[in-house]
Amino acid sequence: MAFKRGYVQIYTGNGKGKTTASLGLGLRASGDGLNVYMLQFMKGRRYSEIDAIENIKNFTISQHGRDEFVSKEKPEQIDIDLAREGFEKAKQVLNSGDFDIVILDELNVAVDFGLIPIQEALDLIRSKPDHVELVLTGRGAPEEFIEIADLVTEMREIKHFYQKGVDARKGIEF
Repeated sequence: MAFKRGYVQIYTGNGKGKTTASLGLGLRASGDGLNVYMLQFMKGRRYSEIDAIENIKNFTISQHGRDEFVSKEKPEQIDIDLAREGFEKAKQVLNSGDFDIVILDELNVAVDFGLIPIQEALDLIRSKPDHVELVLTGRGAPEEFIEIADLVTEMREIKHFYQKGVDARKGIEF
């Protein structure tokens, strides 16, 4: 156990950098010998971070989503099923005793889109073992998450090159 007390961190907001910040934290922690698990909801595309993390022995990543847009208004059953699968995996990982830091990337969005019921997510957060640091990312963090978190950072978009028509770039956005 690396921590006597692990905290709940949230990275949210409409600006770029939520997943990137959590990856940076995970990289720093793994460099100090901590065991890190990142579980990505609603992502199935092979982002560049997966290639990098596969080369780090104490940093594990899994994806639970498709490489397609998920509709908030009417998510497909496959998206709900993949999110549920990820959520069950998250419970297992969080309580395994094998990881010092657990990052639930895009959990905020999965809850906002109705893929994961908010009460189940709150129960998971509240049941976090004391020694585990739990990081939640994604736009639209529910107020209930913010209330129980120990650290909340909001990424605010002020200016973005997408507004100038720049497409997502490998190594930067994916």
